[in-house]
Amino acid sequence: MVGTFRRAILGGMAGAAALTTAQAAPRIVAASDLSGVWTNAWYTKLERPAAFKDLVVTPTEAAAYEAPRLAHGGELIDSVDDTLGQNAAEFPDNGPGLARIHGDLRSSWIVDPPDGKVPWRPGTKAAQDLGHPSKDYANPEARDTEERCLTNPGTAAPILNDHDANLVQFVQTGDRRKGGFLAIYGEKNHQVRIVTILPDGAKPATDARSIGVADWLGTSVGHWEGPTLVVDTAGFRPGLTMVNRALLVSDQARVHERFTRTGSPTEPGEIAYGFEVIDESLFTRPIRGEMIFRPAKAQIFEYACHEGNYGLPNILSGARRIERDAAKSEK
Repeated sequence: MVGTFRRAILGGMAGAAALTTAQAAPRIVAASDLSGVWTNAWYTKLERPAAFKDLVVTPTEAAAYEAPRLAHGGELIDSVDDTLGQNAAEFPDNGPGLARIHGDLRSSWIVDPPDGKVPWRPGTKAAQDLGHPSKDYANPEARDTEERCLTNPGTAAPILNDHDANLVQFVQTGDRRKGGFLAIYGEKNHQVRIVTILPDGAKPATDARSIGVADWLGTSVGHWEGPTLVVDTAGFRPGLTMVNRALLVSDQARVHERFTRTGSPTEPGEIAYGFEVIDESLFTRPIRGEMIFRPAKAQIFEYACHEGNYGLPNILSGARRIERDAAKSEK
């Protein structure tokens, strides 16, 4: 199995090089071929912001929301900036505006619960202080996994967008008759999620959690339902894993994804993406969402981030210095 995954990844790397050339002209693609470089950069994010009450917003409401954000790539510059100018200097990637799905402007990816919010069990979100940087600088385990370059919302299940690095590359191998693999490569960090695609007519005989070992990305198994690739993911590592700064999953999570490619045989069209997250240890009900991927006009360049790259050793050394100074003051 390890050898099979390695061959799939190496094949994906070769496919990635080929895609750069193929983007110069339209190519014939099948509806069941998801390969390509896509983007889910939109002002729309997982949860509904306070500016909106409903899932579907009017063009007037959308224009009022987008207007102050246009000058900075889809984001507001925080007036209280404790990052020494990082907020104003960095370049966010939030696409052209709010996403339009089924002709409607959407305020959130979450369509259920109806309020567009993650339905945390009481105390869970407060205990994790999700969305806020940890103030514990003493241990690497206390830092969030995206900061440590271990996770990436563009690769995880479910696939989400962030304020930057929203390109996603799909490299698909095999065919529907024999099955194959789908490699999902996110722009940020280094992760590649490998989806095992079963042959037409076959469905997983067991829950995905029973296949392989516990992993940061879980184990993903897919099958075709007409033009839609249906992917079930479970088997996440023990403990909590950050999908992005709005969502955590535990080792009890199950994620159901649906990928449907639209458009004509010679045009890339879009990918309609739906997902459902079930995690009874964290959420009071399942989370169901819808998203649109559109063809990217750019290439993916190496992000080159790994745990311990620069920031983490400096964070930990600063904590050791504070501890030494505290010990001296006690003498």
